[in-house]
Amino acid sequence: MKQHYLDTIALVERLHRECLEVIKADLDGHGIRDLNNVQALILFNIGDDELSVGELTHRGYYLGSNVSYNVKKLGENGYLIQQRSLHDRRTVHVKLSDKGLAIRDMMQAMFDRHATQLTGGVFQQAELESVNKVLRRLERFWAGRFDTPTRGAANVVSATAATHA
Repeated sequence: MKQHYLDTIALVERLHRECLEVIKADLDGHGIRDLNNVQALILFNIGDDELSVGELTHRGYYLGSNVSYNVKKLGENGYLIQQRSLHDRRTVHVKLSDKGLAIRDMMQAMFDRHATQLTGGVFQQAELESVNKVLRRLERFWAGRFDTPTRGAANVVSATAATHA
């Protein structure tokens, strides 16, 4: 079990890097040089929403990079509109500008192409659903591990029990 678990961790990490490389290649193909792959994925994930920087961090849209740096660069390059909250002046909300929406649409078209290619026999829908189900269970397991050691052990037991229910 240990080796399968370690293989899964390594595969998830490699898949994330490969996804970022695919995004980078698409950006390069469109001649976009003022935006990196992580920033493009942030724009895609924001979509039509208006979020605080804290929400971006909480949702994990920064994907391992410094969210404040990326938000600053996205704003400087015209991809994001930043606005202070009327209720809490310490909070900054961001939403996509027209330029950011164009990137979101470009990324959506790329992912749509990928989905079409996948339906050409690479995967069956049920296979992807199964993979997603397993990855969500792993996500829930890891999310429970950030508690204190005593509570964390109880969470592992309860998460394991919940996945078998």
